[in-house]
Amino acid sequence: MKRNKRVVPVLKWVGGKRQLLDGLSSLLPGKIMRYCEPFVGGGALLFNLQPKTAYVNDVNDELIRVYNVIKTDVEALIAALREFKNEAEYFYAVRDWDRDKETYSSLSDVKKAARVLYLNKTCYNGLFRVNSAGEFNAPFGNYRNPNIVNAPTLRAVSSYLNTAAIHLTCLDYAEALKPLPKGTFVYLDPPYDPISETSNFTGYSRGGFTRDDQIRLRECCDDLDKRGMKFMLSNASTDFIKEQYAAYPITIVQAKRSVNSNSTKRGEIDEVVVRNYRH
Repeated sequence: MKRNKRVVPVLKWVGGKRQLLDGLSSLLPGKIMRYCEPFVGGGALLFNLQPKTAYVNDVNDELIRVYNVIKTDVEALIAALREFKNEAEYFYAVRDWDRDKETYSSLSDVKKAARVLYLNKTCYNGLFRVNSAGEFNAPFGNYRNPNIVNAPTLRAVSSYLNTAAIHLTCLDYAEALKPLPKGTFVYLDPPYDPISETSNFTGYSRGGFTRDDQIRLRECCDDLDKRGMKFMLSNASTDFIKEQYAAYPITIVQAKRSVNSNSTKRGEIDEVVVRNYRH
């Protein structure tokens, strides 16, 4: 399948990997027959590789709904997006749709997906963030001309999702990993271990991601290794993470911090890439 350069992330996501693609690509196995990404987020590596067979998962049901709607009803989604306005009062009204659970549940999947894309394009710093109740709570971004309706990209991503064998699921990552056929390459990009008390960000899904969760994830990686499956994992370069994965080759890469309320604190930070293979 020929790679389409228009197939790129449709959402800005915390920890997105677009600016690390060159470095990550150089660390991939030489051949990938099947691909799995259990924390897909914005899907930068998935859309860059465009594998013919992929198992795509995320615990965030709003996100997976967006991908399902792009796959099944992209033209209706584009039409719905054209109705949204880049105005603060309107933004907060749309943001509050999910405060009324009964009304929100009655909305169509297309309307819900359009809302997520709209809020992502117009909220502050493009930050998908929810509170403890699972409600979107990022503020208005006040951008002059956000690209709310990116029709060419949406259509290209829809074409890829329909041309390739893409299996979309919304499960706990461990459940998504269990049924994978042997020979599937797994890329794991979980919520990162915080490098400081103020850097902790796990608000992309309700419940967060604790150090106990990080330990459970490492145990899942150990299981993948025992099953003879290659994996690559990204995380923060903390002593805790490096200790957890001490049994595996670790590569340090530089990533640009883009999510910080103080623009002077957005800069290069170390991340680790863990692999259970050399090439």
